[in-house]
Amino acid sequence: MTAAQPVSGPDRGLHVVPDAPVAPVASPAEVKIINLVQGTIGRNPAVVKAARGMSHFGEHSLGWIGIAAAGALVDKPRRRQWAGVAVGAFGAHAASVVIKRIVRRPRPHDPSVQVNVSTPSKLSFPSSHATSTAAAAVLLGRLTGLPLPAVLVPPMLLSRVVLGVHYPSDVLAGSALGAASAAAVLAAEKRLAK
Repeated sequence: MTAAQPVSGPDRGLHVVPDAPVAPVASPAEVKIINLVQGTIGRNPAVVKAARGMSHFGEHSLGWIGIAAAGALVDKPRRRQWAGVAVGAFGAHAASVVIKRIVRRPRPHDPSVQVNVSTPSKLSFPSSHATSTAAAAVLLGRLTGLPLPAVLVPPMLLSRVVLGVHYPSDVLAGSALGAASAAAVLAAEKRLAK
């Protein structure tokens, strides 16, 4: 990728700098949304504690992989579908990590944002937790017949904002990427079933 960057001095203007990442800039409105969330429900210690628990569960999609592994052990006739949940969650996570390294958007760093959990990287877009959760929820919902995307995805998205580690656009993009990853797994399962 290339980006135009301002240059001072006699050569004023914009010059193309090769390989400079182009990160989506956080709008002041996104910071205000984080402030609103942290100033309301984020003031409750129980909410912050629950959000931290969700963060640890979703780290590297390991919680979703664990649920899929348990399902595969217990529900042998549908072992392939349970494996699809694990593949979908981990694949979505991996896709989000690749996109993060391309986009290179830094996590929220406004002085008004309180960061309430540590993170494995300083990159923000898209949210890997939102991505793997959306993928797992869609695939688990399809497998169980339960409305899991509506139950699981919103709390995970909100938790990332409560913790101050993602902008709202990070979690929305992550959930869309996760849904697309789940759709790819479902399409592959249909092909394999023929």
